[in-house]
Amino acid sequence: MNTEKSPEPTLDRKYIMKEYLGFLKKYKMLFFLTLFFVGLHEAKQVADKLVLKLVMDKAELFIAGNIILDVLLKFLLVAGFVFLGLILISVITNWMKLHLINRLEANMIFDLKQKYFNHILSLDHKFFTTHKTGSLISRLTRSAGAMERIDDVIIFDFAPLLIQAIILITTLLFFDKVSALIVFVILAIFLVYSLYLQRKMDLLNKTANAAEDLEKGNIADIFTNVDSIKYFGKEKTISNKYEKLSADTRNKTLTSWDAWRKISAGQSLILGSGTLILMVFAFMKFIQGDMSLGTLTFIYTTYISIMGPMFGFVHGVRNFSRSITDFEDLFNYGKVQSAIQDKSGAKAMEVKRGRVNFEDVTFNYGKRKIFDKFNLDIPAGKKIALVGHSGSGKTTLVKLLYRLYDIDSGTISVDGIDIRDVKHQSLRNEMSIVPQECVLFDDSVYNNIAFSNPNATRSEVMKAIRFAQLDKIIEKFPNKEKTIVGERGVKLSGGEKQRVNIARAILADKKILVLDEATSSLDSETEYEIQKDLQKLMNGRTSIIIAHRLSTIMHADKIIVLKDGKIVQAGKHSELISQSGEYKKLWNLQKGGYIQ
Repeated sequence: MNTEKSPEPTLDRKYIMKEYLGFLKKYKMLFFLTLFFVGLHEAKQVADKLVLKLVMDKAELFIAGNIILDVLLKFLLVAGFVFLGLILISVITNWMKLHLINRLEANMIFDLKQKYFNHILSLDHKFFTTHKTGSLISRLTRSAGAMERIDDVIIFDFAPLLIQAIILITTLLFFDKVSALIVFVILAIFLVYSLYLQRKMDLLNKTANAAEDLEKGNIADIFTNVDSIKYFGKEKTISNKYEKLSADTRNKTLTSWDAWRKISAGQSLILGSGTLILMVFAFMKFIQGDMSLGTLTFIYTTYISIMGPMFGFVHGVRNFSRSITDFEDLFNYGKVQSAIQDKSGAKAMEVKRGRVNFEDVTFNYGKRKIFDKFNLDIPAGKKIALVGHSGSGKTTLVKLLYRLYDIDSGTISVDGIDIRDVKHQSLRNEMSIVPQECVLFDDSVYNNIAFSNPNATRSEVMKAIRFAQLDKIIEKFPNKEKTIVGERGVKLSGGEKQRVNIARAILADKKILVLDEATSSLDSETEYEIQKDLQKLMNGRTSIIIAHRLSTIMHADKIIVLKDGKIVQAGKHSELISQSGEYKKLWNLQKGGYIQ
């Protein structure tokens, strides 16, 4: 049994705060203006206690017979107006504080979502194959909540305590230095204790977040594969799996929540003890005649009033800790750089002819070697078919052409230009593809097709729809081409989704066309009809066709037979079918089902 302890989780607070301050820096004027109104609001909290102190002192002088009633009444009238003025200041400052913080938070949340959404979107294909979609969504939305929370903590919890403490201690120094010292010591002990334990709580929050991310990642995976669950009747199995994940999240979250009992108990003890000490010293001075009733009242009321900000600080420390850990997982993505990087000064790709050349290409996927000094030349405007068993490298070649992965050595060029010398997004924009997996946006049929060419006219989109023989199908839909297809296109059949993908590729109208099992989801009759249209589409374009149905590639200019990342045969259908070899084996396996 392995008894070695797992390494303690760590939290890079310095990096997290640097990222947060980077967002705040853009709005520093708005932030400090908000703090200004917070300061005015908190100054009012001490000012009205000062007015009460002066009133009590005047009342004490009146009772002692040192001033007449008329003087007391005039003073009370002035004090009343001052108090009304303070109420008005409180209303205005509170309104301005909320007005400004709303705009500060909305802008910072927007910036955070934009930065990290765009950054994650720019990461390479491999990143998305190793990260669960549900976890990515969870971390992005959780960090947006953390941004709002940490701004609130600073403005509503930390700043009021700091400002009130400075004003209170400064004022008390004028009236009674011993009381000021006691308040200062209480606040110092309170803050040091809270911040010390808060660092420990951060790690518990981090552990709870990791459990939550795992749970949400699995939820997304489960709902994505709900059809498989129902086909195999595995609802109970999945329910039990989710119960374990959910229980782990509950237990780790509960451990995090319960840990705050220690902080809360200690803080209550500090505040309670401090109150007792302060009041004992103050009352002793009052009894000895060294302190007026007004000063005693001022000390007591201001200390009681600062209790609110102090317990607010307790709440703030908890939310601050939670925000820091919520930020960490998302902010760590900022350290991740895409493996696919454009060279300095790379220009946009513009495909004019469409010649594609693979020269001495070597590529390993992890420890698995896919290609070793692979060579293939695809002349401009020619139709090249790639065939072979699953795992032979057909789809990988397309991914390398699209620069979803970078090759280890060799060159892939388009029109004689190394694809690593141009901007990779512009390269992809110069090709169109009908992929094997038909995944659509939860949007209308029309918008899914127009996605490949947002500047296309309605007439061009409808022409693409007719070309893909989708027009007769959407006529039966309740909202025609405006019909929403559902998440991942779930409301459409496999053949209907494939037609949308074909129409999308048609609308893109690029010199290089990739058909990756483009008709695999179509019935034989529809496939036969679409094949005729695809032949027209491929005319004048460099076409790379990946197909398991060999009947769909009989008219290709050249058929490349792949096996274990190597070209084992190449030629036209009529040539290959007359030779003994891999192609004939594949043909004999299929001829019973696909020959017209």
